[in-house]
Amino acid sequence: MKQLIKAKCDAYFDEVVAIRRQLHQHPELSFCEKETAELIKKCLASKNIEFQSDIAGFGVVATIKGAVRTDRVCPIIALRADMDALPIQEKKDLPYRSVNDGVMHACGHDAHVAMLLGTAFILNELKDKFSGTIKLIFQPGEEKLPGGASLMIKEGVLDDVDLIIGQHVYSDLPCGEVGFHAGAYMASSDEVNITVKGRGGHAAKPAERDNAVLAVAKIVTKLSELYPENGDVLLAFGGLVADGTYNVIPSEVHLKGTMRTFDEDKRKALKETILKVSKEIASEFGCEADVFIESGYPSLKNDEKLTEKCAAFAKEILGESKVKELPQLMTAEDFAWYSQKVPACFYRLGTANPAKGIDSKQHTSNFDIDENAMKIGMEMMTFLTINLL
Repeated sequence: MKQLIKAKCDAYFDEVVAIRRQLHQHPELSFCEKETAELIKKCLASKNIEFQSDIAGFGVVATIKGAVRTDRVCPIIALRADMDALPIQEKKDLPYRSVNDGVMHACGHDAHVAMLLGTAFILNELKDKFSGTIKLIFQPGEEKLPGGASLMIKEGVLDDVDLIIGQHVYSDLPCGEVGFHAGAYMASSDEVNITVKGRGGHAAKPAERDNAVLAVAKIVTKLSELYPENGDVLLAFGGLVADGTYNVIPSEVHLKGTMRTFDEDKRKALKETILKVSKEIASEFGCEADVFIESGYPSLKNDEKLTEKCAAFAKEILGESKVKELPQLMTAEDFAWYSQKVPACFYRLGTANPAKGIDSKQHTSNFDIDENAMKIGMEMMTFLTINLL
């Protein structure tokens, strides 16, 4: 089976690379993936693979049923790829560079779609060798709240699914390697908005005005002391707008930040602390604080037993030295919504190759992948799926 899968991956590699390059050249922002979805549907139809479309916007779900008859209860396994691009102007001079000004596949979702299509082609050819059902989820809007995953779940995409696998390109691993982390892997992510309001006025007349600027400064300082950035809870502020001038204290100051953690109890406690500290300190300066925390993605939790199985299968197909154990990440991913509903494994596919000049990080204007990684990605998803079935 391993040799058969590798041969199929070799056979489809050029087609999958061409799909990835077409997607890379024509990126679309979150929940605007109309042409991406059309290409996916065209590719699936060309191989006579059944699919449903227009799910949660432009989402597509394909289904492949194994033809081997069995008396046992067979699982339904979902494989997921996200589709959207980012509002970044591409700088790297590629022959298939983005033609959409200010939009770029800077996170590798073009490769995700192409690899999942390649995996679908292979599994469809091999369906007479397994039993069970595979759902291939092409998901919109990973990069934008509330996340396409949450919307697809609401439309029932997981209702009959027993487990789900997600594969994501990773510029921190070299091409040829994959990485796993069992348990809580990626953090929850919430957006913090604090507005402090008081009497604005002349800087030289403190008796006639409040100081919302000083109040916000103390709020940031206090919260930073309570939650230093080297802990398992992260609170960081990246936006502060105090629209006054040299001698004018503004009546409002706006503060924006992000909060991240792996634990739902700590997430709840942090929200309560932000509210309490903000209001108390604002009051010290004769001001009021309005706090709005927009809930984002939950923590991504890899099912330990499933992840251990997947890592073992990865060692079997790639070799033990190519499979790495990864640390937790404070970054967020909307695959977390799936992981909260069914057993999930979200792993990383190495795509860096410094010798080829491919070493830029994701979400940067020079990001690229070693396309040879896509062959490994197809091998991984196909081999994992068949073994889990």
